Amino acid sequence: MARSRNKKTEIEEEIEKRIPTTRYNPDYKVGLTAQQVQEHRLHGWVNRAVDPPSKTTKEIVHENVFTYFNLIFLVLAILLCLVGSFRDLTFLPVIIANTLIGIIQEVRAKKVLDYLTMLNAPKATVVRDGKRSLIDAEELVVDDIVIFKAGAQVCADAQVCAGEVQVNESLLTGESDGITKHAGDQLMSGSFIISGQCHARLDKVGEDSYISKLTLEAKEMQNGEQSEMIRSLDKLVKCVGVAIIPIGIILVAQSLVFQNASFHSSVTSMVAAVIGMIPEGLYLLASVALAVSSIRLAQQKVLLHDMKCIETLARVDVLCVDKTGTITENTMKVQELIPTEQYDTEKMGSLRLMVGDFVSAMTNDNITMAAMKEYFTHSSGAKAISKTGFSSATKYSSATFEDKTYVLGAPEFVLLDDYEQHKEKITELASTGARVLVFGTYAAEIDGKALTEPVTPLGYILLANPIREAAKETFQYFAEQGVEVKVISGDNPVTVSKVAKTAGIKNAENYVDASSLETEEDIKKAILEKTVFGRVTPNQKRQFVQALKEAGKTVAMTGDGVNDVLALKDADCSIAMASGSDAAAQASQIVLLESDFSCMPQVVLEGRRVVNNIQRSASLFLVKNIFSFLLSLFSVVFMFTYPLEPSQVSLISMFTIGIPAFFLALEPNKNIIKGHFLTNVFLKALPAALTDALAVGALVIFGKTFGVGEQDISTAATMLLAIVGFMILYKISAPMNKLRAGILGGCIAGLLFCSIYLNQLFAISGMTTKCIMLFVVFAIATEPVLRYLTILLGKGRFYYRRLRGKASSEEEA
Repeated sequence: MARSRNKKTEIEEEIEKRIPTTRYNPDYKVGLTAQQVQEHRLHGWVNRAVDPPSKTTKEIVHENVFTYFNLIFLVLAILLCLVGSFRDLTFLPVIIANTLIGIIQEVRAKKVLDYLTMLNAPKATVVRDGKRSLIDAEELVVDDIVIFKAGAQVCADAQVCAGEVQVNESLLTGESDGITKHAGDQLMSGSFIISGQCHARLDKVGEDSYISKLTLEAKEMQNGEQSEMIRSLDKLVKCVGVAIIPIGIILVAQSLVFQNASFHSSVTSMVAAVIGMIPEGLYLLASVALAVSSIRLAQQKVLLHDMKCIETLARVDVLCVDKTGTITENTMKVQELIPTEQYDTEKMGSLRLMVGDFVSAMTNDNITMAAMKEYFTHSSGAKAISKTGFSSATKYSSATFEDKTYVLGAPEFVLLDDYEQHKEKITELASTGARVLVFGTYAAEIDGKALTEPVTPLGYILLANPIREAAKETFQYFAEQGVEVKVISGDNPVTVSKVAKTAGIKNAENYVDASSLETEEDIKKAILEKTVFGRVTPNQKRQFVQALKEAGKTVAMTGDGVNDVLALKDADCSIAMASGSDAAAQASQIVLLESDFSCMPQVVLEGRRVVNNIQRSASLFLVKNIFSFLLSLFSVVFMFTYPLEPSQVSLISMFTIGIPAFFLALEPNKNIIKGHFLTNVFLKALPAALTDALAVGALVIFGKTFGVGEQDISTAATMLLAIVGFMILYKISAPMNKLRAGILGGCIAGLLFCSIYLNQLFAISGMTTKCIMLFVVFAIATEPVLRYLTILLGKGRFYYRRLRGKASSEEEA
């Protein structure tokens, strides 16, 4: 919460600096003059964001330098300096390098993401000096006249000057019902336009707007939402952070009081134990890997609003997609106008001209109307008295003329009880994969709400979206990866099923009309059993996502329209097309800047690479941490001084953990993520850590029994740790390839070089014959001990999972 409080203070300071300004009420057709805009800017009345989209460079440096473990390392370094053990400060260059790498990678990622965020920033159509222009929403000033269309998010509190729109305020109030706004009504920032178009004067901008009061709290909540991997690492770091202080004090006390060791020896052995317990590079490694991933995805025109969603998407097992914009191109073409039996040419005149009159009265605010305007270019010239834009809730749009009202919409929603009479024909047309709309006349009064009487159908308008070229390949990939695809659309289920089948979606013939799902139980049953859903309302989309999550699924949702926003907010991972509405793009964690769904497999693979590689690297870190903790306990129980020196721990850490972990974390890895992060890491690390603790503990006890010197034991223990370290590194790197073999070989060579040529720096001495004999015996013993411990723990885990009914057939085999 500290960060949030700091931001509030900055905002309060900005408000205090503002100068009272002259308020204007310009003509909505003219807007503010350039001079008036400049005046408002100089006085500070600009629509700036209350919270930056990412951390500042200063914050990144602060968070990487001033950490709890860096403080511990500083205290340990001071203690070593006090006792004159400067040789044991070898861990400091590694800590400094880790911190610098973390800062550099995060700053690089910040620059790339900030640039993409700027390119994808919300835009607004503003009227100034009588001219329309498209500018960033943050460049607006108070009293600006802004044109809001369907799909746009209201960027500041405003008052409607002209026009009529339907607004969804669900992000603010939780109510999903559309509210019609007329001239003089207020538009709340954070709401979004469902249908229609209006001119509105901005009344409150930036920090004064309604949404700004909620933003800081929302940002703080988002910062608190961690992925499983980051949550697990946080838990591990906190546990270690609490444990090391009492253990360190006990080790020093035990060494001084019971072992009669010198203060120098007590401090160096305690520092070695504590350094061994700290996973200093693990959290950094995760941060760097996520930062590198965000840069890689940015190069593929994928913008991440939240880096942690990479892991979430990699764990997804159900993907909910819309037909338009995801399976098909985000464009539409009118194929044909087919008259109905109710249409009479002699009495009614040209059907094409009727549709032309309707189309000319409507605004070009969605792809359907854009296609209609392109196809129906001629009209009779009749002028509409009023009109209603398309709403995803009511599924129709209308235009009222002097003598009649025309309605265009989804058959089931406009024909009502008469739908059954026309169902056979509509189903026949929809089975070709075309979207079928009914055009007709309406006898009652239109109020923007659901129709109360059936429309008299005059014609069927067939529209189609071309299927994306890479759709088949993309959905085949998800099928192979065990990700279930659910197609959720507002169109006719027969049409959607046909399109989904053509795109190669598994079980696409298994469809349902969502308008027939009346209860929550119906929805829960259908979403688990069916694949294609047609005639879905915005609220049902949200219910589908919630039902899947309740069933234990990890859900990703794609969308591009205002009707997708509620479901996007509830999904575990939300993906929006940049070509869609501002509201959808701002509500999502991932934005596909080129609106190309075919790049989704790459995003999933990036997530798997990060999680699997960090999981593998984390096992290396944890071997050292668990071993050091166990050996510290052994030394307290069996009354011997911790046998390793800090410089020796640094040597082992560098070549068996740090260097290989860094390279392994950036390697390709396409494996499906299974199990819980911390459990997987712990079980991989435990056999090696136990082997290390048993081998080194036994070596110390036997060494004392046979009268081997402490320096010899220390060197032998270091070499034993190196052997076990390289064995576990070999095991974790399997299957071996040229890169992994090169890393393993290079690390072995590096450790041998340091042991031979930098032996004094790393406290490596020659061993006596007795010590060499003990070392050889224990070195030979490490392999079978490690092997049998791995088998034993593996069987224990299997029987435990079988007891809980979670063992897989693969494990059974």
